[in-house]
Amino acid sequence: MKVELKELAIELYNVGAIRTGSFITKVGLETPIYIDLRVIISYPQLLLRLSKSLWSLVDNKDFSHVCGVPYTALPIATVISTESNVPMIIRRKEAKSYGTKKMIEGIFKTGDTPIIIEDIITSGSSIIETVKDLQNEGLNVTTALVIVDREQGGRDNLEKAGITVKTLFTITQLLGYLFESSKLSEESFKEIKDYINAVKAPLKVQDDNIRLKQTFMARANVAKNSVTSKLFKLMSEKQTTLCLAADFTVCQEIIDLADLAGPHIAVLKIHVDIIEDFDKSFVQKIKSISKKYNFLIMEDRKFADIGQVVSYQYKKGVYKIAEWADLITAHPVPGSGILQGIKEGLNEIAEDRGIFLVAEMSSEGALTTGDYVKSAVAMSKNSDLVAGFVCQKNIFTDPGLIQLTPGVKLTKSSDSLGQQYNTPQDVIHSGGDIIVVGRGITQSTDKLASILEYKKILWEAYESRIEDC
Repeated sequence: MKVELKELAIELYNVGAIRTGSFITKVGLETPIYIDLRVIISYPQLLLRLSKSLWSLVDNKDFSHVCGVPYTALPIATVISTESNVPMIIRRKEAKSYGTKKMIEGIFKTGDTPIIIEDIITSGSSIIETVKDLQNEGLNVTTALVIVDREQGGRDNLEKAGITVKTLFTITQLLGYLFESSKLSEESFKEIKDYINAVKAPLKVQDDNIRLKQTFMARANVAKNSVTSKLFKLMSEKQTTLCLAADFTVCQEIIDLADLAGPHIAVLKIHVDIIEDFDKSFVQKIKSISKKYNFLIMEDRKFADIGQVVSYQYKKGVYKIAEWADLITAHPVPGSGILQGIKEGLNEIAEDRGIFLVAEMSSEGALTTGDYVKSAVAMSKNSDLVAGFVCQKNIFTDPGLIQLTPGVKLTKSSDSLGQQYNTPQDVIHSGGDIIVVGRGITQSTDKLASILEYKKILWEAYESRIEDC
């Protein structure tokens, strides 16, 4: 085995999978050695030899599946699965935002015992995150096979988490083979060994549920946007997560509904451009009602043009939205220029304002998926105007932002135009903080009863979420 490992070490060095110099690891540490096993996919025989050697580390191969940590270990796991005839499952980096929305791909059942395949461990965080997702599906994970252990704390972290680790190489062994073969100078060999002995890697495991565990009042204190903070406090004080979508085309119908629902809602959401008899008096009346009952007004304009045009749409024209809407919605599709355009539209406005970026939509076949969602979340980090996101699931971790989720009814359903509805419990436990309800209330024969029912069910689901997390 020692001869085989030495040959593999030399071959990895020769193909550029092991390099010396100055590099930054995934967990942010500066390192004089960098191991990049992604290159082995271009060397099929090396990939095969590594995979077979790794699989030979386990005597008892009574595992239900192999599961490679994405992405480098996936081809290794594929080879092991094919050569050993053990089924494979894949843990996605993020859940699909379409179709089945699975986190784990493949055929499995509760109680199955997969073995984890990984290329390198530094802190062990990638394996721990993978194990967590597999355990969430009812799988029993106890063992991980790793090609290289950098000996910087990863093994200890994994063993504390109940995972047995078997490695093909420790980095000390790997360096020894390379030094013996004159691939490393004595100076480099000593420098890297001293570094490994001196520097340990911190365990960084992302907790996607951190904001779901916190109360609205706690999150109010960490919000960058003042309207967001106000909304958190308002929801907590009124014990409501209800955003009422008053999609009426006549001013008086909206005013009457706002007056009825005001004591029980956090936000009144309107589409001002569908109102047929709009005038300035409508704005005065709706603002007066919002102050009376302490709720915010959202204009669901979904701005989506270049910055200059959006600036005019926001502050000028018939509606002068910037003057009265506490919150607006905007599509991130034009890029960060849209945030700058909205900011310029507020140059003469003294009141605080907030933006909800539309990261996902509730309509069937929506194209707001994948990298688009990630880019939308990234946009928020450079603007204190962003109050949160319009989305269907937990796509961000910042507790100072709000998830606004539309498409809610007491039972799952859809309409003839592709709108899909989820239950209050589903959306709250999927990360929803403030929930948009429209036709479930506006088409009710007893609107007040429906308002009270939604308010109660949604608040109970929020309280349950905090307790469950």
